[in-house]
Amino acid sequence: MSWNKTVLNTLLSCVLVSSTSFASATTTLKISHNQDRNHPVHKSMKYMAEKVKEYTDGEVVIRIYPDGQLGTQRESMELLQNGALDMAKSNASEMESFEPSYGAFNIPYIFHDRDHFYRAMQSDVGEKILASSYDKGFIGLTYYDGGSRSFYAQKAINSPADLKGMKIRVQPSPTAVEMVKLMGGSPTPLAYGELYTALQQGVVDGAENNPTALTNNRHGEVAKFYSQDEHTMVPDVLLISSKVWDKLPKNQQEALRKAAKESMIYHKDLWAKMTNEALKKAQNSMGVKIVQVEKQPFIDAVKPMHDKALKNPEIAEYVIGFDALAEK
Repeated sequence: MSWNKTVLNTLLSCVLVSSTSFASATTTLKISHNQDRNHPVHKSMKYMAEKVKEYTDGEVVIRIYPDGQLGTQRESMELLQNGALDMAKSNASEMESFEPSYGAFNIPYIFHDRDHFYRAMQSDVGEKILASSYDKGFIGLTYYDGGSRSFYAQKAINSPADLKGMKIRVQPSPTAVEMVKLMGGSPTPLAYGELYTALQQGVVDGAENNPTALTNNRHGEVAKFYSQDEHTMVPDVLLISSKVWDKLPKNQQEALRKAAKESMIYHKDLWAKMTNEALKKAQNSMGVKIVQVEKQPFIDAVKPMHDKALKNPEIAEYVIGFDALAEK
C-alpha cells in the first residue's frame, strides 16, 4: 500500500511539473472587439490566430472576445494602455483621440478610391502611423478595411443641405465632429452599441458607417435610406499593448506581425464580398433604399479640412504622403 502511494505521488509530481513547464511555454493573448462573430473583422482575426499558432509552433495562442464582451472600444483602449488587456481592435476615428497621427485617415475624401486606400495602408506612411503610438501605451500591427462610410437615416441625404438640423451619430473623433458640422449637421458622439436604440427612439436622426452596419447590427430596421456619399474610408486598426509587446521575444513579435499583415490581405476579399451582400440584403430583405448622390457638393463642403490638415504639424507629413500615393 505504501509503495503504491509513493508511486502515485511520484507520478502526480511528474504530471504537475510537466503541466507547469508546458504552461510556461505558452503565451495567451486576449483580443477585444465590438463586432459579432459574423463580421469580417472577427473572421480575419480568427485567420490571424491560426497563423500565429502555426508560425510559433503553438507557443502563442490568441483568444478573441467579440461583441464588446471586454468593454467598449474606448474602454478597451484604456485597458490596453495600462497593459490590463493584450490586444484590441479600434478604428482610426476613435484612435485620433489617443494618437493624433491617425487623424490623417479621417479627413473626408482624402482617398480617391479603394486602390488608393490600400496603397496608403500598406505604405511606409501607414507603417509609420502604426508605430507612432508606442509611448502612448500601444502600437498597431495592421489595418483592416472598414469600407467607405456614408450617411443613413429615415430620409435621403442627397446634399449637405439635407443634413441641416439633423443630429448625426459620429464616433468620438474631432475630425468626424468637424466634418458633420461643415456639412451642416449636428454631430452627436455616441457609443456604437447604443446606436440602434438611439435611432429607434429618435435620440439621433441618422448615422454614418459602412453598409454592414445596416445588416450585421440591424440598423437597416430603423434607418431606411442609405445615401452613398462615401465621405471617408476609415480603417479598423489591430493594436497590441506596448507592455505586452515588449515582453514577447523577437521571433514571436515577427510571427505576430507577419500573421497580422496576412490577415489584412485575407480580409480584403472577405470585406468586398460582405459589403456587396450587405447592400443586397439591406435592399431586398430590409427595405432600405440605396441612394446614389453627387459627391462634389460634399467634397466642396469639407475642403477646409484638407487645407487645415496640411498646416497641422501633427498630421501634415502623413496627409502629404497619402496625397502622393493617389494616381494623377
